[in-house]
Amino acid sequence: MIETPAGATKVLVVDDEPSITDMVSMALRYEEFDVRVAGSGREALDTVETFAPDLAVLDIMMPGIDGLEVARRLRNQGVQLPILFLSARDATEDRVRALTLGDDYVTKPFSVEELVARIRAVLRRVQWAGES
Repeated sequence: MIETPAGATKVLVVDDEPSITDMVSMALRYEEFDVRVAGSGREALDTVETFAPDLAVLDIMMPGIDGLEVARRLRNQGVQLPILFLSARDATEDRVRALTLGDDYVTKPFSVEELVARIRAVLRRVQWAGES
């Protein structure tokens, strides 16, 4: 197991496909992020409260509470968590709907290297916005 350094950036990875959460969490831990995984929207909402992530990677199409509803609920609670959506949907209207609630959008299948780069870019934008 890869040790997470103290003070590491915390990322919540949410997807109902264990193969995706395993792959993404392993890559992020390798990059020294502190990672938690959730397999459903309900679990994601609970984990945000207990883990207080710096960013969430959130699948849109999940049974029960989908990723868009998770983002809506978080925003309605005043949680300004940066969100990077994952989705197999690649239509413009799907991207636009997600980007009104989140900060970036990556379509499946995806490159892990690109996903990590996009996570870092979102975190930089959030940091810059906080400095102004």
